Amino acid sequence: MLSKLNSFGLIGLEAYLVNVEVDITPGLPSITIVGLPDNAVKESKERVRSAIKNSGYKFPAARITINLAPSDIKKEGPAFDLAIALGILSASNQIESQNLKQYIILGELGLGGEVKAIKGSLPIAMALAQVKLNSLILPEENSTEAAIVEKIKAYPVKTLLEVINFLSDTTSIAPKTIDMEALFKENLHYTLDFSDVKGQTQVKRGLEVAVAGGHNILLIGPPGSGKTMMSKRIPTIMSYMTLEEALETTKIHSILGLSQKGIIAQRPFRAPHHTSSDVAIVGGGPFPKPGEVSLSHNGVLFLDELPEFHRNVLEALRQPLEDGFVTIARATKVLKFPSSFMLVAAMNPCPCGYFTDPKKECHCNPNQIRKYLSKISGPLLDRIDIHIEVASLKYPELTSERVSEDSNQIRKRVNQSRNIQQKRFKGTKIYCNGQMSHQEIKKHCAINEPAKELLKMAMEELNFSARAYDKIIKISRTIADLSDSEDIKSEHISEAIQYRCLDRQFWA
Repeated sequence: MLSKLNSFGLIGLEAYLVNVEVDITPGLPSITIVGLPDNAVKESKERVRSAIKNSGYKFPAARITINLAPSDIKKEGPAFDLAIALGILSASNQIESQNLKQYIILGELGLGGEVKAIKGSLPIAMALAQVKLNSLILPEENSTEAAIVEKIKAYPVKTLLEVINFLSDTTSIAPKTIDMEALFKENLHYTLDFSDVKGQTQVKRGLEVAVAGGHNILLIGPPGSGKTMMSKRIPTIMSYMTLEEALETTKIHSILGLSQKGIIAQRPFRAPHHTSSDVAIVGGGPFPKPGEVSLSHNGVLFLDELPEFHRNVLEALRQPLEDGFVTIARATKVLKFPSSFMLVAAMNPCPCGYFTDPKKECHCNPNQIRKYLSKISGPLLDRIDIHIEVASLKYPELTSERVSEDSNQIRKRVNQSRNIQQKRFKGTKIYCNGQMSHQEIKKHCAINEPAKELLKMAMEELNFSARAYDKIIKISRTIADLSDSEDIKSEHISEAIQYRCLDRQFWA
């Protein structure tokens, strides 16, 4: 007998409908799965066999053929287990099959019949509207994530037996409901705060400008000066995520099974180790998956000890920094992963770390310093808007009882600046000054004459590139927004130039 069910598969960030067909015919006992299954799908026959037996049902001693259509797309992962098990029970007349086609069925099975969590439940729930189905049976752990999508009925289940009883109307299961406002507040909690940072007023100002305009930033200074400490606190001064941004971010994390709390309300902060490969950072693999640049979408990608990263990894960052997305090409498909993130990098000025420290002597020779700094290429450095030197703290600053400005106070100024930018870019796909193209710069960045003269002098003296010129104007626009100034003035240009001088000092 033939049984048909509906499930879903994933390609990159997109979900597609999979028809699970199970046919049972007389013959030697065997199970054949077709439709380009990977090893995890092929091994499902052993999980399904044990789950059916341990749930009190008989596994048919016959020839079983399972087709996962469309057959020309590679299927991966154990999410088809539950649908295959129900298809076998239906095809062998052990359960009713009338209600099966009304639901999308997802779930990995344990040997005892438990329904385990899967990856990608949010993009699947978002794709249901395209197939005109709104009922989803899935593991309880994924139900909160799926219930975020309006008009979707997500039925949480724990065991195969519970699903069978629900489909035969002997047990009722209420669709998962959530309070989005409460869920946001529950997940929006920071343990770090900028009030913990002693001194470093100029650096904190630079971080505020970077966050307000969505600019990339490089912190350079001796070990122990607070570069990592301040970087970890950057998400606490960023504006709160909108629902649209939260859904975009959660969708990416859902693909990798990282959205445990249902929705990601905090801006992501990703800090990969410097031994990470280019695939881990940018994304890819046999079944292309998002990398760290996509996991930090709408948030922060922090690269500590920047020169220690492999050269090919750093160069791979150039395209996502410029375009805001990653393109991964394969023979059968080209996938795009969003990667609109704020890059925060930290590094020492030399191998020993004390090249600029007035207190400690540097033991590196000029060739070692040159070789160390040359690991950061000019094109990559050009794409980092703000460069700030972080000095080591003096004893009075460390022991001072003065309470530093907390994250909430800084966030208020950032939010005011972002509100100005939202009005400026209303109706476009630009959200902050850092994303402006050359056309937007000409339209929105009016510079008075004294500021033009100052910028001309800096360009000629410091030999900035054309990209650096645009970066300076973008940073000036953000500084003007923080000052609630409509025009860009000379003091705004002056501060912006100050944030671009390190590449001339160290890389000259």
